[in-house]
This record gives sequence, C-alpha cells and structure tokens, in this order.
Amino acid sequence: MARNFVIEIGTEEIPARFMASALNQMDEMTRGWLTTNRLAFEDVSAYGTPRRLAVYISGLAEKQEEFTEEVKGPAKKAAFDAEGNPTKAAEGFARGQGVNVNDLIVKETPNGEYVYAVKKVTGRETNQILSAFCIDLVNGLSFPKPMRWGSCEMRFARPIRWLLCLFGSDVIDFEIEGLPSGRITFGHRFLSMGPIELADASDYSAVLKENYVLVDQNARKQVIWEQVAALAYEEGGMVEQDDELLEEVTQLLEYPTALCGTFSTDYLRLPKEVLITPMREHQRYFPVVGQDGKLLSKFITVRNGTAEYIDNVRAGNEKVLKARLADAEFFYEEDLKVPLRNNVDKLKKIVFHESLGTIYEKVERIEALGKYLAEVIGVSDNQVLEDIKESAYLCKTDLVTNMVYEFPELQGIMGKEYATRNGEKEVVADAVFEHYLPRFSGDILPETVVGRLLSIADKIDTIVGCFAVGIQPTGSQDPYALRRQALGICHIALEAKLNFSIEGLIEQAYKLYESRINAKLSLEETGREVSEFFKQRLKNIFSDKGFTYDVVDAVLASGYNIFTETMMRAEALTNLRSQEIFTKLLTAYTRVSNLAKNAVQDDIDPALFTEEVERTLYAEYVKAKEEMQIYLEEQQYRQFLQRFALLQQFIDSFFDGVMVMVDDEKVKNNRLALLKGIANLTRPVAELTKIVA
Repeated sequence: MARNFVIEIGTEEIPARFMASALNQMDEMTRGWLTTNRLAFEDVSAYGTPRRLAVYISGLAEKQEEFTEEVKGPAKKAAFDAEGNPTKAAEGFARGQGVNVNDLIVKETPNGEYVYAVKKVTGRETNQILSAFCIDLVNGLSFPKPMRWGSCEMRFARPIRWLLCLFGSDVIDFEIEGLPSGRITFGHRFLSMGPIELADASDYSAVLKENYVLVDQNARKQVIWEQVAALAYEEGGMVEQDDELLEEVTQLLEYPTALCGTFSTDYLRLPKEVLITPMREHQRYFPVVGQDGKLLSKFITVRNGTAEYIDNVRAGNEKVLKARLADAEFFYEEDLKVPLRNNVDKLKKIVFHESLGTIYEKVERIEALGKYLAEVIGVSDNQVLEDIKESAYLCKTDLVTNMVYEFPELQGIMGKEYATRNGEKEVVADAVFEHYLPRFSGDILPETVVGRLLSIADKIDTIVGCFAVGIQPTGSQDPYALRRQALGICHIALEAKLNFSIEGLIEQAYKLYESRINAKLSLEETGREVSEFFKQRLKNIFSDKGFTYDVVDAVLASGYNIFTETMMRAEALTNLRSQEIFTKLLTAYTRVSNLAKNAVQDDIDPALFTEEVERTLYAEYVKAKEEMQIYLEEQQYRQFLQRFALLQQFIDSFFDGVMVMVDDEKVKNNRLALLKGIANLTRPVAELTKIVA
C-alpha cells in the first residue's frame, strides 16, 4: 500500500531570492532520505510561495523494503579449528551481529576465504520514521540570512507560524520550538478566511487553490507569463523575455492576476534604460515594447490576488510609477547640466577600496594598463592611444551622477548617454559603456578595440589589487566578483583573439600599485596566485566549449600565459584526436616518456651510439625538432603534433633493436637523454601524459 505525504512549513513572507536554493535543498534532502531508508515512491515535489515551503511525496510506501545484508567477518582459518568447529572468534562475531554461529557462511574473496553473517533487515513502518525526517528537514535548511524570533534559539528564513504534516489522512506528530504539527494550513493572507483543516494529503494542492494559493511555483510561473504575454498582445505590444524578473515575481505572490497600466508619453523622450530600470528594478514591472522594439507608455504588473477592484490597483501602481519616473527625469536633466569632464575631480574623493586608494587613482591605472595592452597587441595608431586616454579619463565619471547614484544598475549606460550628449567622440562614448562588459554570465562583450582594452585593464587592476592586499575569493564567497571579472578577461581575449601575456599584464598591474598600497603579497606571490586563479577560469571555459577534461589538463599543463594560443592548442589536439594518426602520436610518446623519467642528464653525445637504429632515431629527432620549432613559431599546432607522430616508426625500431637499460652507465644515460629529448618535444603544446587513451 502507498499513501501521499505532505509537510508544509508556514512562515512570514520569505524573500524571493531565498526560494530557489530552499526548494533545491528540500528536493535533494527528501530524495536522499527516501533512498537511504529504502522507501518506494512515485514522485517528489518541492513547493514554495512567500508564506510556505512544502514537500509533497506521491505514492509513498507505508513500509520500508526488507533487505538482506552480508557482513564480512574473520578469515575461515581463524573462525574454525581443524575439526571445523567454530572458534571464539566466530562465536564473538556471530554474537555481535545478532545471528546464530551455525548460520555463518564461508565465501571466497580475492584475499582468501572469509566467514560472513547473513542478516535479514526487516523494514519499519513509514509513519514511525517520518517524524525524525520532518525535524531534520526543517532544521537542515540553510538561508543566506536566517533570523531568530521571540525567545526561539533556532534560525530560519522567517518566523515559522504553522506546521502541516500528513501521511494520507494521518497527522505525523513532531514539534519545532514548541510549535506542534497538525492538519491545519492557511490560504491567501487576505482572500482566505482563517485556518483550513486538511482531511488528507492528497487534497493539498486543490484545497489551497480553492483558497487562492497556487502552491506549485512552476505552474504559477506559467500562469504569470501567459497572462503577461496575452495582456501585452491585447495592448498592441509585447514583453521581452526576462527570466530573472519572471522568477522574482513568481516568488513574490501566491495568486497572480496581471494588469496593464500606463504612464505619460512625455517620458518616452528619456533614454529607454532610464524608464525601464525604475520599472524593473524598483517596481518589478514588465515594460511593454512595440513590434519595432521601441518602448510604449505601458507597463504590466502582477497583483497578488483576484481581478476584483483591479482599477484601484492599476491607479495605485500608475501613481507610484509616475513618482519614480518624475525622479528619474529630474536626475537625468540635472546630470545633463554638468559635463562629465567636470566630474573627474570628484573621483578623487570616492574611495575604490580602503586598501587600494580612490577611484581617480584607479582611472589613472586603467589608462596606463590600457596603453600597455595596446602596445603589447601591436596597436601603434596614435589616435587609438589618444582615445584610450580620453575614454579612461571619463569611464568612471558617471558614478558621481544623480542617476547612477539612485540606480547603480545604469553605470556605463548613463556614462555613454551623457558622453554622447556632451559631444564626446562616438568611440569614447562606446568605450565608457563597454569597459564594464561583461556585467554578468552570458552578457555581451565589448566590440571596440578601446572598449576591450579598457575592460581588461579595469578588471585586472581590481583582481591584482585585491589579491595583493589579501582579498581572495574563498569557497562561495566572492564579494568583489573577482571570478566574474577574470572570466570576463578570458572571454574578451578569446573572442577578440587578443594575444597578450597574462603574466606580463599581472606584473604591470602590480607595479602600478607598488609603493602606493600596503601589499600583503609580493609580486611573485601575487603573480603565482592570480595566474592559478585564471587557470581555473580557463579550465571552466574550455570545458563549457566541449573540450574533454584530459585535453584541457594536457594543454594547461604546458602553460596558458597567452589565452588565445592555449585555445588553439586545445583545438589542434582535439581535432587530431579523432584521426588515426593520434594513436601513433600517443604510442610514440608513451613508449618514450615511460623510460625518459629515468634520465639523469640532458646532453646527448652521438659518439656514444653503438647501434644504427639509435643513430637513425637521433638524426630523425634532430630533424623533427627543427621542423617542429618552425610549426611552433607559426602557431601551426596540428602540424606540430603530426610531425611528432612521424617519429613513431623510428621509436619502434629503436626499442626493437636496442636495450636501453644496459650495464654501461654512459651508454644507458645517453640513450635515456635521447628519449628525454624526444619526450620534451611535445611539451610546448601539450603534456600528453594527461591524455587518457
């Protein structure tokens, strides 16, 4: 027999940003508990609304499955004497396992014969173990900022107000901080009247829906999006897909009803972002755009309730938005009265970080690093260098504007807008925006040369400075988003094929800080740690691009100082791996490298060769080395590896005709040195020992 089970933790309103993690935790803990306890079930669902977290298990077995367990005991020779009678060791083992000594069995193992106790474990009734699970589930949930309430010692996302727990029609009794479980739940805070007594767990979702709660967040999200899209269509427009906003709105309400509001068309003269940001970030509204992508003077919001009195709700939202847009308009017009260039000196009073100086000092470093990068990648146009200087000079000036102070999300966006309105060159205005890119995972990358160089300069300055003063990401903690910024540098370099040395860039960034900060790490220590930091970012990027883990390990082990070159090596190795010649390449390398580990010298003396096959191999080695060096310099990594593979036949002949580990030390060491030289040929491209055949 099987019954449905539900546990609901009723709370005060939980922040939307807590929900995704909490739901994942509940699902994982529940499934793990079911597996550990050998309980059959049909499905597990974790539900969440602002006022509740719940787990619903359909088709939960009423009893644990029985199973037979074999416990290994002493060796047969220790368990039985010469006459086959059990010894004290066997009797003690049987007693400890709760079985009769005569029921012990003997089994053959790789280490000989051993005795085993066969134990039949009887399953317990499910309702006998559910209470402990419920307590562990509630106490096991973690939240970014848990709180205490009243005189309670436990911490939770928000105060717990009720506990519903039913296995079929039976209440599963347990208690959390003096609050007992029961069959009582609550519907919508305003549309449902009082407590609701649930007769059976199977009624959970249906009863809550009758009381204006759509408990399934996925169904709720679908309803919201369908309502929003349909309403936008009715209004002659559309809503662009915004998964982050949709997810947040879903977790802010229990019974969605979408409505469309309007605002004055006069505001449409403002930049699109100035309107969208207050709507999205402050009010959680969906902006409506026309088929041409231009913003309409309409917005869609979702109320937590029914369509009753919807006009009053619409008017209230329009009034709030009007005030927000009026503020935005005021900030925008006030900012335009002050040219961006007049804001530069204000940056001298803005602290970048207490250990790293001011924003103005950061701007100076960004300019220096931007020019350094331009020189490294071969940009010699004086106009570009002048654009780097002007763009760096203005890139942080929007931080002290009214608009960005009120809406930090608009940094860069408003900088470009104001720079354009101030008559700055287009390339400068673009770079002011682009130097912040990418701002998040999947964001667009800078498209202009100046924007790319300043973006890298800004990010490496932050990374090196933070590492130098001892601020490194630890575990999940990365308050200065250093991982994101390092990923940004990698993506920009790879996408735009910028050939610069990351080690050289780190050194340059450190020297610009030197003597100005109280560094905890030396240049060498900072360089080592930051380089390793970038190695992990590259590893993740290459894995995401589909390179196998061993190819990634092989190319990174050979160095990653120039990201674009590292990517080319990974592509070459991956391409060659699908061809027959790769088997020859790996065979040749493996045979050589296994013995090369024993080499004690690097010098090879041809005069010590005694056999023709080793003279031939040496000649081919010298020839291959010269040709491979040319391929390496021309970055023709596939041809480089193919050329090495051609040595395979000569390596085979060498091993067939020569004994390497001979008694004559000089001859042996000379042969090992030859093998070492051959093994080292591929290392500038890939460490082939990392490849899994």
